[in-house]
Amino acid sequence: MEEYNLKSNPSQGNVSDAAEEVMEEINQPADEIIEDGEKPLDKNIKLMSPTRMVLRRFFRSKLSVAGLVMLIVLFAFCWLGPAFYRTWDEDDYDRTGKIEYSAPYECEVDGVKITQIVITDNGINKLAPPSASHPLGTDEKGMDILARLMKGGRRSLTISFLAVFMISAIGIILGGIAGYYGGIVDSIIMRLCDILMCLPTLPLMLIIGTVLDANNVPSQYYIYLLMTILAFFSWTGMARLVRGQILFLREQEYMVAAEAMGFSTGRKIFKHLIPNVLPQILVTMTLSLGSMILYESTLSYLNLGVRVPLSSWGTMVQIISTEAGASILKNNFNVWGPPGICIIIAVLGFNFIGDGLRDALDPKQRR
Repeated sequence: MEEYNLKSNPSQGNVSDAAEEVMEEINQPADEIIEDGEKPLDKNIKLMSPTRMVLRRFFRSKLSVAGLVMLIVLFAFCWLGPAFYRTWDEDDYDRTGKIEYSAPYECEVDGVKITQIVITDNGINKLAPPSASHPLGTDEKGMDILARLMKGGRRSLTISFLAVFMISAIGIILGGIAGYYGGIVDSIIMRLCDILMCLPTLPLMLIIGTVLDANNVPSQYYIYLLMTILAFFSWTGMARLVRGQILFLREQEYMVAAEAMGFSTGRKIFKHLIPNVLPQILVTMTLSLGSMILYESTLSYLNLGVRVPLSSWGTMVQIISTEAGASILKNNFNVWGPPGICIIIAVLGFNFIGDGLRDALDPKQRR
């Protein structure tokens, strides 16, 4: 260690204070010395893995945590609820209502006079208020709303996940091929994207739904066919995203090294390129789930999706579009309110999680 001459010199003025500062700096521990605003690495400092860093950023956002809690509660309600609530199924009618008859009247059949009575009400308990036997009441057909809400939510969420999975699979494959090969292949796929993006999706679904209905497609497969067709018209956004990222990544040094090592095309695309686009893919898929729930609800509301006696959230809201819809909208919130609230919770939950993932996976986000 260097020695400092701390003796005062009249010609140099009072240097005792400066000397003390020098000694304090020399005796200061190395891990407390900060240069350029950074502390040197210490053995007590633990490095954080990328996965843990992403999770830490994600759970730091209150909206992300709120969205996660909302979806956990919703999924538990839809999947675990029917195991505890077995009183009614989604297609059961409550026939405990009062049976009403018309006044008896006489008529003649084949020369024989008979007395007839017409049943004017078959005893179905329609639009019943919430009670012990029906916690949310019954709908206009006498079906239990709570049972239909749980089973319908399960169906709506399943359809949305399947549609997003198909859209992502088609978009990733075609976008990856277009971005990697470029040239004429890229031009063909992108022009196909341009054509599909010009088509009005909802009117097209209405036409296709009418064609399926005319061919007597079974109701349990109706909505699945529609969402499959929708997936073939909706993959363009994912394909453009993947293509743009791969056009940038394929010029990176690690891809040049993979090319020099003679890796196959499939390995370079699906093992080295696609995994590096995965963060953007996850964010897009999460945000797309909310859109698919709205799409399914819209088709079911227009009677082009799930059909009665099967249920979905869109089918349950459809009641307000019937002749008795105005009265039900005004007096029976328990019929249309719960499915509408579930749609809002699901869409908000997926959007909150998508925004949280986008912020957490952004490498430029501040720690």
